[in-house]
Amino acid sequence: MTPLLLKSFTATSCIGRGAAATLKSLHEQRSGLSICNFETVDIDTHIGEVAGVDDAMLPANLRKFECRNNRLAELALQQDEFFDSVQRSAERWGRRRVGVFLGTSTAGILQTELAYRERDPISGALPASFEYGPTLNTFSVADYIRQRCGLQGPAVAVSCACASSAKVFASARRMIEAGLVDAALVGGVDSLCLTTLYGFHSLQLSSAAPCRPFDVARDGISIGEAAAFALLERVPERQDDDTVLLLGIGESSDAYHISAPHPEGLGARRAMQAALAGAGLDAADIDYINLHGTGTPSNDRTESQAVTSLFGPTTPCSSTKGATGHTLGAAGALEAVISALAIQHGLMPGGVHTNAIDPTLTAHYIRENRRAPVRRVMSNSFGFGGTNCSLIFGRAACA
Repeated sequence: MTPLLLKSFTATSCIGRGAAATLKSLHEQRSGLSICNFETVDIDTHIGEVAGVDDAMLPANLRKFECRNNRLAELALQQDEFFDSVQRSAERWGRRRVGVFLGTSTAGILQTELAYRERDPISGALPASFEYGPTLNTFSVADYIRQRCGLQGPAVAVSCACASSAKVFASARRMIEAGLVDAALVGGVDSLCLTTLYGFHSLQLSSAAPCRPFDVARDGISIGEAAAFALLERVPERQDDDTVLLLGIGESSDAYHISAPHPEGLGARRAMQAALAGAGLDAADIDYINLHGTGTPSNDRTESQAVTSLFGPTTPCSSTKGATGHTLGAAGALEAVISALAIQHGLMPGGVHTNAIDPTLTAHYIRENRRAPVRRVMSNSFGFGGTNCSLIFGRAACA
C-alpha cells in the first residue's frame, strides 16, 4: 500500500488527556485502572474511567447529541489542537474532501439505559426526550464529529467489536486511494455503560483485579473508555524524519467462534501477515508489537502463538491494556496513538500489572519500559466473531 501521513493525532483515556499526558503515564508505567464505582454498577472489578466526562459541554446547536459517548469525543477533540488541525486540513482540501471514519461498539447505550429508568410504568414507553438517532445509534459519534468539525465528506461508523477503530484506518485508506477524499479523520470512541460492564461480567471475562496481560495468574479484562483520533493525509514530498506514517494494514476474519479466538491464532496470524505484505516488510523489520493482549487466558495464549509463529521469540511486545483497560471499540485507535508516541519518543512501553510472565507463552513480552530507537511498530486489534486487524506505523526516515 502507499503510505499515509499521520498529520496529527490525540488520545484521551484513564491515563491522561492528550498525547503529553498519555506519554507521561507510559514513561512512569502508571495505570489508570481503579475499583469500579461507575453509576449504579455493583461488580467486583476494576475499570478505566476518564475523569471529567460528565462536565464536558457540547455546543448549543448540537445538544441533541447529548450522551456520554459524544461528551467523551468532544473532550478528546479539544486536546493537542486536534480540532484546529482538522480545520486547517478542511481549508486546504475543501470540506467535501475530508472524510470521517470512526469506530465504536457501545455508542450511546448509557443514554438508553438511563431512559429505561424513566419509561412509562403502564405502557413501557420511553420518555419523549429520548432520541435514538443522535445518541444510541452507532452512527451518532461519526455524525457528531462530522457536524462539529463542519465537514461535508463521507462519514462512516464501523462497529465490529474490539477491532472497530483499527479497521477505520483501512476504510479511510481505501477512500483516499480511490480518490474520493484527500484527508480522513479516523479514530474511535467508546464510553462506559452498564451493558458492557455487566455483559462481560456475565461472560466471566472480567477480572476483579486490574487486568494483567500475559501474567501466569491472568483471569480477565478490565473495561475502560477512551477517545482517540488521527488525521490521515497523503504523504507530502518533504517531511521531517520523525514524522509518523501508516505503512501497512492487514485484515482477516476467521469466524471461529462468536467470542473466542481461533485456538491456534490463525486469524491473527493472517492479519499480521497481510499488514507486513502491504507494507513490503519482513517480520525482522518490526521493532515492537503492541499486542491486543486483553488479559484473558485464551486471548493471550492464541496471540502469543500467532506472534511467535511469525516473529519468533525475540521481537519485544507488550500490552498497554494493563494501564488503560480494554477500551473496546476505541482500543485500536488508542493503541495506534500509543504506537505513534513509541516511535516518536523511542519508547517500548512495558506491560503494567504483569508480575510473573506465563512461561508457556513464547512471545517476548516485556514488563519494563525499554528506551531505544523505534523505527516501526505493529499494533494488533482482535474482536469478537474473529474480526482481526493489524496496523504498521513507522518513522518517515525508515519508510
